[in-house]
Amino acid sequence: MEVTDIGNKEEGKIWHRKPTPGKSVLVTVVRTAQQAKTVRFLHVAFDTTGDSFLAGDHHGNIYVFDISRNRFRLVQKTGQACTSLAFSLRRTTEFLVALADYTIKCFDKDTKQLVSWMRGHEGAVSSISVHSSGRYAITTSSDTAQLWDLDTFQRKRKLNIRQSVGIQRVFFLPLSNTILSCFSDDSIFAWESDTLFCKYQLPVPDCGPRIFYKAFAVTRDGKSLAAGGRSNLLHLWCLDTKQLLRVIQMPTQVRTVRQLEFLPDSFDGGASQTLGVLSQDGVMRFIHIHTCKLLFHVGSHDESITTVAVSPNGRHIVAIMDNGSVNIYSVQSLTQELNKPPPSQVAVVSGGEADQDFSNLKVKVRSEAVQRPTKSSGRRTQVKTLRPPAGTTAEDKENELPAGLNKKRLVALLKAFGEYPAKYRMFVWRSLLCLPENHAAYSSLTDKGLHSAFLTLHEKYPIKSHKLLRGLQRVLSALAHWAAIFGEVEYLPLVAFPFVKLFQNNPMLCFEVVATVIVNWCQHWFEYFPNPPLNILNMAENVLAHHDKELLQHLVDCGVTSQLFVWPLLETFFSEVLTRDEWLKLFDNIFSNHPSFLLMACVAYIICCREPLLLCSQKQDFEYFFHHRNNMDVGAMVKEAYQLMSSTPADIHPRAMLSDFTPLTKGQYPVFNHYPEFIVEYQSREKEKIRLQEMEYLRERQEVSAMRADFLRRQAEEEVFYAQQELLQKAEEQRRNILSQEEERLTQQRAKLAAMKRELKVKELELLDTTRRRFLKHQQDLRASQLQRLDQEISRKMTLYDQETAAAVQDLEVRQMEMEVQRKQLEQRLLKEQERAGREDEEQVERRTRPAEREGKSCTELLRNAEEDMQSREEFLGGARQLGLESDWREVRERLQQADSGQDRTREGLTETDTVGDVAGRKWDEVMTLRALLQDHHQPCPSAFTDGEGQTRIRSPCLSRDPLHRHGAVTPVRTNSFTTARPAGSQVLCLNSSSPSESTSTNFSLDRGRAQLDSSERELLKEIRELRQKLAARAKEGSSASSQSVHTLSSQ
Repeated sequence: MEVTDIGNKEEGKIWHRKPTPGKSVLVTVVRTAQQAKTVRFLHVAFDTTGDSFLAGDHHGNIYVFDISRNRFRLVQKTGQACTSLAFSLRRTTEFLVALADYTIKCFDKDTKQLVSWMRGHEGAVSSISVHSSGRYAITTSSDTAQLWDLDTFQRKRKLNIRQSVGIQRVFFLPLSNTILSCFSDDSIFAWESDTLFCKYQLPVPDCGPRIFYKAFAVTRDGKSLAAGGRSNLLHLWCLDTKQLLRVIQMPTQVRTVRQLEFLPDSFDGGASQTLGVLSQDGVMRFIHIHTCKLLFHVGSHDESITTVAVSPNGRHIVAIMDNGSVNIYSVQSLTQELNKPPPSQVAVVSGGEADQDFSNLKVKVRSEAVQRPTKSSGRRTQVKTLRPPAGTTAEDKENELPAGLNKKRLVALLKAFGEYPAKYRMFVWRSLLCLPENHAAYSSLTDKGLHSAFLTLHEKYPIKSHKLLRGLQRVLSALAHWAAIFGEVEYLPLVAFPFVKLFQNNPMLCFEVVATVIVNWCQHWFEYFPNPPLNILNMAENVLAHHDKELLQHLVDCGVTSQLFVWPLLETFFSEVLTRDEWLKLFDNIFSNHPSFLLMACVAYIICCREPLLLCSQKQDFEYFFHHRNNMDVGAMVKEAYQLMSSTPADIHPRAMLSDFTPLTKGQYPVFNHYPEFIVEYQSREKEKIRLQEMEYLRERQEVSAMRADFLRRQAEEEVFYAQQELLQKAEEQRRNILSQEEERLTQQRAKLAAMKRELKVKELELLDTTRRRFLKHQQDLRASQLQRLDQEISRKMTLYDQETAAAVQDLEVRQMEMEVQRKQLEQRLLKEQERAGREDEEQVERRTRPAEREGKSCTELLRNAEEDMQSREEFLGGARQLGLESDWREVRERLQQADSGQDRTREGLTETDTVGDVAGRKWDEVMTLRALLQDHHQPCPSAFTDGEGQTRIRSPCLSRDPLHRHGAVTPVRTNSFTTARPAGSQVLCLNSSSPSESTSTNFSLDRGRAQLDSSERELLKEIRELRQKLAARAKEGSSASSQSVHTLSSQ
């Protein structure tokens, strides 16, 4: 297995050594970035041809791998990981990429340009489905699906769902305009893409376990649907009958189905039989959906697969592995065992009744080998193998066909068996006709739409199958767009119909087969247009005349020309006179021989039907004979045709007039102009003129019909109007009669109502009077009961008041006794505290007076030292002046500075002394005040008691105190004696005094001796201020004297 690392290359070869035939894995593609990190591939998608595919990695790089050319190329760098890809657009160079930002972008792989940018999803896009025409696309996310027009890149429709039901997948069915939508509740709906009309819904299976659909796959013909999910069961639906065909049970290793893909086959007509099932273990198993045999598998537990893409031509399978690499598989190598000739099989028809129960539909997948039936003991069939000669010649090269077939061997096989195997017939035809499969050229023809000549084809050829009718219209339109004459040929539908029915699932192959048949087997048919090809008919008539003159003479005698006995066979290609199997056998021989074999087959058919033709004499009989089936052996007719081919003389042989087989050119179809162009153009102009006239006639007819319809409508409206007017008049009369009757009835009712009102009014007044009297009586009863309650309340409160008064008097007496006891206790407590406070004050006064005396002594010493310094300084200055020694000036200055500093310290000491004096003065004042109070308390006070109106007054005698001595800072302080006398008429209430207004309160006074204390305090402060002034004057005198001495010294 070859491994290719594309790295950072933008283009290169996929494999460098041609893959060995027989190996299933052609090549493994990996991509490593810097530092040997592997870049994972996420998604792949094939184009319509199946030879190229896109691959996107999680870095946002998109590569195109062309398997047929062995090349890869980087086509786009999106910058973000892709979530889905689509490469089957109408313009083959464009592709769609769904990105991680919920947008879809369209790029051109050749120009690498951004074509369009589509937004609208609110979640990651999980899948992109493109219509078979390539014009529309459906993008699906978990919450919505949107339909886009890829010509304008505009959103056409949007599918919204309930939040409770999620979308699993929405996609187009192949070769149809049907959209299939699958939801998370296992419901599946089919919609018409043009009108979005719901065509049908598949019934949800109610028997058996629920599968929870996750994966879906549809065959190329759009008839079968396979669905799987979280189970090892698969449901196979028939979309034509809308029924569940069978339930397939996968092996026990399968628990969940991740992806389903049908494997196309070129010869199955689009009804794929092989289904690939990718399970949770990373292995994709391919099974046969009818026999339920396990055919082969891809991947393993070690090399698990995450996603798979199958090419439309069924030749390759591309798988993204779990490690991020891409494996390219060859389907031919995987199906070598399947390509062996099938064994003989015997089908046994059972007589049991069909049971629709799902349990009977379940079929298990078996992986054992197919048991071939034993051969009978009868005669064995010998098969000869045609071997080519040793040397190869130019003729052999001409006989070589595509896909490794040889024309000579095919002709030999055809002559031996009479026909090709039905299983390989389409493959052989494609090889014999050398079909180019020009997808792009065919798409350009189909893009032009239906040709105007075939819009009403269903009117002339009423075909029951709408699918077959659309396929026929599509092929005929493509032929008409290829060559203008095919839009004018009336018998072209007869020529193309058998091929369309045979290739209805592959319109491109059908078109190329019909075009090849027209180019080779319809040579010279259109030279006499619009008449039948008289030259071709004459060739057939000449051959018939040479081999059977009697039959030709009989036909001439009956007035039957070649246009009647040859042309019906040619214009229908024997489809009216042969069955399907006979027609296929005949065309096996026609396609394997020279184009002249078709004319020989016509002559052979006539010769083989010689006897019944000789019996016919009427022209109508001949017409019926050549337009209906007849009992004839096709094998004999073919042998007769070969006999005619070999025995016809060269001068009348059609081979001399017809060219050899020429296949269609690849890339573009050849130009077809073997017809009279002026006739075709004239007919096309005439038809266009007729069409325009018909349109004008139809328009006028439509207008006339519209006018007539308008006239009838107006006439009907007038009739309806008059009828309504008559009805309205009758209704008006009836209404008036009814109104008059109603008025009379209302008058009577009003009179009755007035009488009833009067009666009701009288009754109401009576009730009001009764109610008023009752209310007054009730009010009187209430007032009486209230007065009684008030009397009781007053008596109760008076009793309570008397009780409270007696209790209050008792409380007052008790309180007075308590106050008397408290007063006595308080007087004793105050006496004790006064004695204790007096002792403490005396001790404190003594402690404070001692420091004051010491400070005074220190101040006097300082003053005395200052005076002595001043005297010594004056003496020193006088001696200095006398000596006049200038050399000692510096010493004198230093001494003066020392003296100045000493004076400064003296001033500071005086200041501190003043401060201490102030503090001592304040403390002295407090001491004196406290001493006076103590003396007042210690002196016994005679008391006099006078009784008058319950009041007692205490008179305090005059107080006298001993003089207090205080020493000053400089001189002793003189002693002062003071005596305070209470003014006459002043009374001081003591603790035992009582007043008439407040019998329970006691007052006493502490203001005795305050006047004496104030006067002593003022005298002490006056003495302290005088002492301070004296000290300041002395200090100033000393400083002025020292400055004068310094001045004199400086002047000297």
